[in-house]
Amino acid sequence: MGLSKCGRKSAPRRDCASLTGRRIRRLRRPVRLGSLRRTSPISDRWGWDRGTPIDRHFVERFLSQHRADISGDVLEIGDSRYIDRFGVDVRTKHVLDVDPDNSAATITADLAAEDGLPAEVADCVILVQTLQYVYDCAAAVRGVRKLLRRGGVALATMPAVSRISRSTGVGSDFWRFTAPSVERLFGDAFGPDVSVHAHGNVLTGIGFLTGLAAEDLRPEELAIDDEYFPVLITARAVKR
Repeated sequence: MGLSKCGRKSAPRRDCASLTGRRIRRLRRPVRLGSLRRTSPISDRWGWDRGTPIDRHFVERFLSQHRADISGDVLEIGDSRYIDRFGVDVRTKHVLDVDPDNSAATITADLAAEDGLPAEVADCVILVQTLQYVYDCAAAVRGVRKLLRRGGVALATMPAVSRISRSTGVGSDFWRFTAPSVERLFGDAFGPDVSVHAHGNVLTGIGFLTGLAAEDLRPEELAIDDEYFPVLITARAVKR
């Protein structure tokens, strides 16, 4: 007498079917998705209308950890919000933007056009959620290095998971990043003095895509970083 597909001798076919049916029913047990069972986001504004967007929670945590780097002559892309919030002993604030209509910009230039950038004007460059909009990321990182003086520090954040921004549009959003890609990207420009970390977990990723705010989650849930489910990648690179 041989083994049946159920794994026991001469099991009646109806018993196999019953056992298989129970297994299928168990696997098909529904997950209670609650308010997440929807095809539109809870917030269409990244969670700003609910509190702090989840990716910005990780951005702010990273910049707060590196406040000491944000000193001297500091350059930020687009505006100076993070210089103003996290800067320590800032001497000069530079704002770089490719848009000539940005009245906050003190330098109008394309970060990816290295020849058009001034050299060694900053002790620190803050590059927050910018590289996904630059097609030639490698050129932009070389541009950051050119802006820095020797010993200067770049503090950069990049999305691993993110929706498409309505303000920039589908046609202007090019990339999502992983920790190894960021290590390679900044390592090629800066050499070995680059520190890269992945932030977030599966819950924060789901929450961010649906437009939840950091305030919707518990502190202990936000504190867990799972390298297999990152929301944000950060890099600290020093120009030697």
